[in-house]
Amino acid sequence: CNRDLQLERTAKGELIVNPPTGWQTGKRNSSISGELYIWWRNAGELGEVFESSTGFILPNGATLAPDASWVSQERWDALTDEQKGTFANICPDFVVELRSQSDTLKSLQEKMQEYIDNGAKLGWLIDPKNRTVEVYRVGLDVEVLSNPTELSGEEVLSGFVLNMGRVWG
Repeated sequence: CNRDLQLERTAKGELIVNPPTGWQTGKRNSSISGELYIWWRNAGELGEVFESSTGFILPNGATLAPDASWVSQERWDALTDEQKGTFANICPDFVVELRSQSDTLKSLQEKMQEYIDNGAKLGWLIDPKNRTVEVYRVGLDVEVLSNPTELSGEEVLSGFVLNMGRVWG
């Protein structure tokens, strides 16, 4: 058993093996998760915030682990204890994927679309190498931002703003 590997499963049952990330990706991911957690605490701890080790079973059967995520209180409370299980049977309302050196952009774009297709309302694909962010929203085309200074949680995460200086840095 290699505890350092993160496993995900596609809707077709195929395993995806994700190796550990390097220090830069780990630092960036800590910044993103930390900022999301601070927003959650300051906003009254509504909903649930998760970091990259948390897997979710999506409605299509895939088991995926976004780098950071949030589930609304209403949707979380609607789950039974059995549905929460080890991997909650829900797609988060908000997801972040942070591209590491081992990730292909295409695979992450497909993953982001899968989140949206399974119930996510807002998603950010952050690509430090190209300093771009792809913003995914339900029913809208993907918006590509070049070197943004901050990202807004919009209506999904009211009041959440991610300072990208902490991520790009």
